[in-house]
Parts: sequence; C-alpha cells; structure tokens
Amino acid sequence: MSTTTTRVEESRWRARSGGKRLVALVGRVRELGLIVVLLVIIALVGLQTPRFLTPGNFEQILLSIAILAIVAVGETMVILTRNVDLSVGSTVGMTAFVCADVLKNHPQTPVILIVLLGCLLGAVLGAINGLIVALGRVPAIVATLGTLYLYRGLDSYIAGGTQVSAYDVPDSFLSLATTHILGIPALIIFAAAIALLFAYLLRAARTGRELYALGSNPEAARLAGLRSERLIFLTFLLCGLLSGFAGVLWGARFATVDSGAATGLELQVIAAVVVGGVNIFGGSGTILGAMLGAIVLGTIDNALTLLRLSQFWLQAIDGAAILAAVTLDALITRWLQRRLLSGRQR
Repeated sequence: MSTTTTRVEESRWRARSGGKRLVALVGRVRELGLIVVLLVIIALVGLQTPRFLTPGNFEQILLSIAILAIVAVGETMVILTRNVDLSVGSTVGMTAFVCADVLKNHPQTPVILIVLLGCLLGAVLGAINGLIVALGRVPAIVATLGTLYLYRGLDSYIAGGTQVSAYDVPDSFLSLATTHILGIPALIIFAAAIALLFAYLLRAARTGRELYALGSNPEAARLAGLRSERLIFLTFLLCGLLSGFAGVLWGARFATVDSGAATGLELQVIAAVVVGGVNIFGGSGTILGAMLGAIVLGTIDNALTLLRLSQFWLQAIDGAAILAAVTLDALITRWLQRRLLSGRQR
C-alpha cells in the first residue's frame, strides 16, 4: 500500500471516529439539557406549590409514568430503525381487558400465567405489525395506524360493552401494582429493571448495535450484510411483548378496565421518546433519554394538576413537545451531516 493511500485511509478512519464521537456528544448534551429542564420545572413549581417537593409526590410522578416508560422502551427500539408503532395504546388496552376478563371468569388462575398470557398476546400483536412492515413493505406509520384501529375494534368486540371491576379480580392480581419491595413500589422497579436491561442490550449486544446501524443508514447496513427485515420484525415483536406486559400492569393498577383502556397512550409514549432525544428519523437516541423524556412529561402533568390548570394544556404541551423535538432532530441531523461531510473532505 502506498504512502498516499495509507494517509487517505487514516483520514477516513479519523473522520468516522470523529463522527461517532460527535453524535455521542450531541446525544449527551440533549440528555443533560433534559435534566436541566427538569430541575427548572421542579424549582419553579416548588416555589408555587411546596407540596410538589414532597417525597410522596415524587413517588406519585414515577408511578404515573411507570407503565408508559415500559412501553417507551419498546417504542424506542422501533424508532431507532426508522419506524414507528402507533398501535401500542390499543395493544395495552386489549391485553389489559383480556387478562382481567380471564381472571374474572377463572379467578383461580395463577397470576404468573396471566402475566405470560399478556406478554404472549402482546407479542402476537407486535409480530403482526412486524410482518406487515418487514415482509409486506408497508410503511410503519400506515400499517400501525391501521392496526391501532383494528386492535381497538377487536377489543371492543371482545368486551361487548362490559367492563371488569376491582371486585371481579383476585387481590393477588391487584397486588402487582400495589406491592412494595424494599419500600419501593413494584411498578417503579419493573420499569427501572426493564429500562436497564434493554439499555445494556442496546449498548453491548451485537443486535443492539445493528439496530443503530440500520437506522443510521439502511442501505449501507444491507450492503454490510445486516438482515434488516429480521431486525425490524424483532423490534416490533419486542415492542408488542413489552406493551403486553404493560397491559397486565395497567389492569392491575387501574382495576376497572373496559375497551377504552389506554386510549391515546401512543401519543404520550411517542412524545416521551422523541422529547428524550431519540431521533424520529432513526439511528440515534438512548433508553436513558426516553426515560428522561417520560419523567419530564410526567412532572409537567403532575405540576399542572397541583397548579389546578386545565388538562387541555397537557395535551397541547405533548403536541408542542413532539413538534419541537422533531424540528430539533431535523436541525441537528442536517448540522451533523454537514460536519461529517466536511470532515471527510479534509
């Protein structure tokens, strides 16, 4: 190899390494910015309402976002591959009703079987999404918009206008949401454990790194030999599985479940993920960022309640947050592309 060729290769290697460091730095800055925003909100609302700063209130904030956070983990993996799952709210609602209804009719069923049933049903619904998107080549936003209404319609058909109340299910089921482990609510522990597990897998496992590669540049990933269809199917399957587990917890937490359970949850989940810095165009973002996004939005919701402001503002803030995050992602992506291009040309 000639000296000139060696220098060119070294230059390209430095450009690629610099690009990765730049993307990682932008991600850390966005997560740090979320922490600053969270602290500012806490300080401002705390001055207005001292009750906001009590440990019990912070526990309520974490409880209110625990189920959403579990679904957000699955949604993050889907979005990393340049896709989106709009059906997660319907999946949570259907699994919540089916599991609660099974316990209503068969109260002796072990809770662990109900949990497995919810996960299996969620995985099946997620697999249907994955097949349509990965094998059918249908755009994810169209496919999952269709299954959002299909799953909700099936839920309404199964429910038949009925509902399951707290007195219809055994206490062992409700205890999934009320149990404390070492003084910490089990719901928060479930959400934290799942977030930590998948954050580790995304960072350390080969499949996790392949998801980032696929989202960053699908064509290059295919040329490198990645089986993109298999990866996309896997993310939808896992998203459905986690949504199914979240549905079981939803039934245990809210006790009274009907066919309208978790309606609109998908908007909150996507808002948390994109506000947390997961690029809606795929390829970058972390589970930690998504969790921070969920905490920020949950804190705003709690603050609006304590300040006795209309819940209209919560929906408006969710929508505005999505618009702001997507706009910011677009600007950052263009800036990064310019920096990386200029780095390669040097």
